[in-house]
Parts: sequence; C-alpha cells; structure tokens
Amino acid sequence: MPDDAAARAAAEARAAAEEESAFSHAAVDPDATAAYGDDPDQVIDFYAPREAPSPGAGLAPLIVLLHGGAWRAPYDRRHVTPFADFLARRGFAVANVEYRRGGVSVPGQGAAAGAGDVGPVAGRWPETFDDVAAAMDALPALAREFLPQADPRRMVVTGHSAGGHLALWAAARHLLPADAVWRIDRPAPLRGVVALAPIADFTVAEKLDVCGGASRQLLGGEEEFTVRLPYADPALLLPTGIATTLVQGRADTVVPEAVAEAYADAAAKAGEVVGLTLLEDVGHFPLIDPAADACAVVAEEIAQLAW
Repeated sequence: MPDDAAARAAAEARAAAEEESAFSHAAVDPDATAAYGDDPDQVIDFYAPREAPSPGAGLAPLIVLLHGGAWRAPYDRRHVTPFADFLARRGFAVANVEYRRGGVSVPGQGAAAGAGDVGPVAGRWPETFDDVAAAMDALPALAREFLPQADPRRMVVTGHSAGGHLALWAAARHLLPADAVWRIDRPAPLRGVVALAPIADFTVAEKLDVCGGASRQLLGGEEEFTVRLPYADPALLLPTGIATTLVQGRADTVVPEAVAEAYADAAAKAGEVVGLTLLEDVGHFPLIDPAADACAVVAEEIAQLAW
C-alpha cells in the first residue's frame, strides 16, 4: 500500500474510533425541560451544576449548548447530553437547546459525508435560524424559572460543528442586515463564545464540500446560497465585539482546520482578535467526548470566559 493510501486508511480508522467513542456514552436525562415555542423541537434541556461553585463565586455560569449534526434531523440534542453532563459536573449550569433541522430526503445527499445515496437535507430556512434566535431571547427568563442555580448574566454559548456555526451566528445577530428578522439592536449579553470545530466560513466549507454541501442546503440550495449568505455566514458578520474562541482538532476530516482558520483570518481583517486553539492528533468528535482529553481542554476554554 502506498504511503499516502496508508495514511488515509490510518486517518479514517482514527476518525471512526473517535466517533464510536463519542457516541458510546449513555444519554443523560436533564433536570428540567422547558419549551420556547409550540413545535416539539422548540425545547431546552437544563442541567444543574453537579458541584457548587467555589466559595464566593455566587451562581454558576450558564453555558448554552448548541448541538451539531450538519443541521440534519437524525442528529438531535440527545447525542450531546453526556457532554452537557460533563460540563455540569465541572460546576456549570447548562442549557442544551433543540432546534428544527432538515428532514426531507433528497437523492445523492447522505446524512453525513459518505453516508449513502439518500439522506435528509441540512437545516430548514428560515426555521433553524428562527429557533436559535427565539431560544436565545427566551433563555434568561427560562433559566431563572427552571434553573435557579444559573446566572444568566454570565452566559457563554458553545456549539459543536453545525452547532458551532449557530453559536457564532447567535453572537453576531446585531450585525445582521437591517431587514433581517433576527437582528437585535445591540450585542447579545454574552461573556463569550466557544465554537468547537465550527462550520464558521460557508464559502470555504462549500469549496471543501463539508458534510456533503450542508451549508448550501441550509440556505436553500444553489440559487439561494449567495443571496442568503449575508444573513447566515459568521465569517461575514464581524467584528462581533464578543470574546470568541475556536477549538479545532488538526486531524479533523469532517470540518477541516481550514474552515476555522478562514474565520479567524476574517476576524483579523475586521480588526478583531479571535482565539484559535488547535489540538494536535485530534479529530472532530473528541471535543464533545467526555472520555477524551480534548473535552477537558474545551471545558477549560469555556471556564476562561465564563468566570
């Protein structure tokens, strides 16, 4: 076997093992669930901190978690509940947000890159964005009611993969075009954003065919992609003025390092410094896998902004 073929095989084997580990944990039920809308997917699961904050620290920071899965229906919030529990065991209050995702099957698009000939479309326009905006707006009041241990004034948004995109977008709503229904008048009251292997630059993601053209599907297909890009692409919504860190595995074959780097470069050009933590020999899924060392790195990055 040629060296390059052997390297590819090794990378594929490692990625498969990482994914298997991340999905091997039993789902963890929340302490409370609240609705922010009438649709069954418009709900937030709340996890109370499993340990008290340090003396004098007061209430626990509220970590808003947006799951990934290429905005596609087969992947819901349940797969990140072990990660939510991991954060709760480190003293954080956690809000695990569900949102509407794409569910219509189309020829030639698998649920993930290479997943088959037929699969669900990525996301729903505008519902996916409607839901994230509505959830963020509702969270402070819902947290006070359902998670009294949380301090909504110390809120950090984190998300993995497609959820990393949504986390960056949620922090940039004040920069949306004036006619965007999701636009807010001032920056969201966030301590920061920690985006994990985010689909952070749609143009670069499309060039690399990330998740089988998921960002193009999210925006409604080829004809709508360019028109809707200013309303959805975090790389075009800068500078946010909100502390932001990206955490990226250098061995990630699902959302390659180049996507995060493109966002960081765009931020620099806009006059904003964005943290970029690159982890050697780490792929896509260890960032949300409580059994992986990378997950502890993520928790530390969140703590840096939350406290």
